[in-house]
Amino acid sequence: MNNNFNNNNINIINFDNAATTYPKPMEVRRAVNNAIREYGGNAGRGGHKLTEKTSAAVFETREKIADFFDAEPENIVFTLNCTHALNLAIQGIMNNGGHIIISELEHNSSARPAVELLRKNKAKLSVARIYPDDNQTVKSFRELITPDTKAIVCTIASNVTGQILPYKEIAELCREKNICFIADAAQAAGIIDLKMSDGINILCTAGHKGLYGITGTGLLISDGKFKISPIIQGGTGSTSSSLKQPDFLPDSLESGTINIIGVVSVSAGIDFIKKIGMKKIFEHETHLCDIFMKHLKNTDNVIIYRNPQCHYVPLISFNIKDMNSEDVANILSEKGFCLRAGFHCSALAHSSLGTKTGTVRFSPSVFNSEREVIKMANLIKNIQSNKNS
Repeated sequence: MNNNFNNNNINIINFDNAATTYPKPMEVRRAVNNAIREYGGNAGRGGHKLTEKTSAAVFETREKIADFFDAEPENIVFTLNCTHALNLAIQGIMNNGGHIIISELEHNSSARPAVELLRKNKAKLSVARIYPDDNQTVKSFRELITPDTKAIVCTIASNVTGQILPYKEIAELCREKNICFIADAAQAAGIIDLKMSDGINILCTAGHKGLYGITGTGLLISDGKFKISPIIQGGTGSTSSSLKQPDFLPDSLESGTINIIGVVSVSAGIDFIKKIGMKKIFEHETHLCDIFMKHLKNTDNVIIYRNPQCHYVPLISFNIKDMNSEDVANILSEKGFCLRAGFHCSALAHSSLGTKTGTVRFSPSVFNSEREVIKMANLIKNIQSNKNS
């Protein structure tokens, strides 16, 4: 895909876009530079011209995000990252105890808060098995539900394998049982057309991955059905004469100054997605994954962690037999290819896969090309060939 982007790091090819997309679109770079120059006020704090201009830019972004995810602007909460959003959601929903269910593919951003609640005897916890068959996966969640179940937390797409979970069916199950459905969209937002009308009660995502914003950005989006108790209190710019935290969104969950420059970058990232088209982005990145697998299909000792029964976002985990994933990634890095190796902050997922040294993760972006993928695939062939010689 022609990106018209001048990458200063011409010797670096980034295939670690699941961690954060790079390069960023020119629209985002320009928006960040403009925000530094123009938005010198603190949104929602004061009535002078700088604040008014900054507040307007932030509100316009809320409206744009609300339209993108089929939500209400007042239910858009800006966070530091997806981890921050998930902690606000999980701890805020489970503040009075109860039972929570997570999947066995959850990122530590969901798993650790849930386990910590269990460790402190603040909640009961169950972990649902994930299967290639979606019906079996939904059944796995259903069988764990008890009268005390308050929330189900489920990643929309695994950050290790890329497997897309049946989130719409899980959302319907939650609606049926009046359970809060918290969805981790870190690997799906901007790639899959997600809507709150899919049945999601709380959607958490990063702004710096598929939405192409800068780091330090995240989103918590609520449908307003379940009250989220704040776990952080402080200045919100509203009801400042009271020592009580506001009880309305987004203020109740947005204590302190938000990342205004980051917010503006996410706005520009959404503009970029709309210009290219989410379907085209998904198709291009999926095509690159298909090329990667095609070139390694009959390569001895290369293991690709995919199941033909499953659906995937454009992300692949692989290993070379009898080699540590970190060693493979280091060799690739020396040749200019950036891929993440290890456990990807997902202990549960790797336990499920049975990967003892983790995996190497290939995650292309809209800015990568077929030529780059083929070049790296050939290098991987050489690595495994030299290992056996």
